[in-house]
Amino acid sequence: MPPTTHARADEALFSPGPTKVMGIINVTPDSFSETTHRTWTQAIDFGIELAAQGAQILDVGGMSTRPGAKPVDQAEEIARVVPVVEALAAAGLVISVDTMHAAVAQAVLKAGARIINDVTGGLSDPQILTVTAQYQAGYVLQHWRTPFDHSFTHVDVVPEVCAELTKRAYAAMEAGIAPEQLILDPGVGFGKTAAQNWELLANVDRIAALGFPVMWGVSRKRFLSEAYDHATEPWQRDAATAAVTALLASKRVWAVRTHTVAEHRAAVAVAEAVRGAGETGIQGCPT
Repeated sequence: MPPTTHARADEALFSPGPTKVMGIINVTPDSFSETTHRTWTQAIDFGIELAAQGAQILDVGGMSTRPGAKPVDQAEEIARVVPVVEALAAAGLVISVDTMHAAVAQAVLKAGARIINDVTGGLSDPQILTVTAQYQAGYVLQHWRTPFDHSFTHVDVVPEVCAELTKRAYAAMEAGIAPEQLILDPGVGFGKTAAQNWELLANVDRIAALGFPVMWGVSRKRFLSEAYDHATEPWQRDAATAAVTALLASKRVWAVRTHTVAEHRAAVAVAEAVRGAGETGIQGCPT
């Protein structure tokens, strides 16, 4: 049987509270957002740095899902991420792995990962749901209607995303993933127009009403260019990303997935300070 050292031990991790910051560690040569390819040692050092900045979760990925990216052989994906997961988990950090493959999920859960972050919601490899359930790990179920196809096919994006996330959530639970270990991700940037991405962000409450914790992965994505009056490279969109984090944190979403950490922890702190001030009981201005 798979080890279950962390089984049910992550209740606090998945429970409501101030928005958590998940730091991204790419171990791939073709990330959309970065120009350098990290070695294992560099990725491990970067993870330690992100944790020091306040990341509560580190999300390690060995395969790009950007438009035009080519699938990676699963053996290569495992070789990229397992040494990083082993080292960071041994340091006592909470590790998520961004993968859509059951074999990779099994390897990283065995290496100490505690969350599987599947951008396809189990559509690419349904067995990933069973593997995650066997390890009693957390599962981030992202919405992506047609994996590896970024075509814009949505007509009414919010109800469609809600309905399709619900359907996939039932599939995950039928495979054995406990409801309290299940996190939804509306899939901003995956097969959606810029206008549809903004529309999803305008409907945070409707997605939260599905009844599961929600993670939002907005960091550096192309639609954020609309916040600027000039063309931007992905790494030039960090200010807009932090602004979105502040808005999401005001709603206490479960987590935001980001390429940088310090400014997002600050954005969450600002949202919490405003929230706390609003709970003092003072109503309106004195007359």
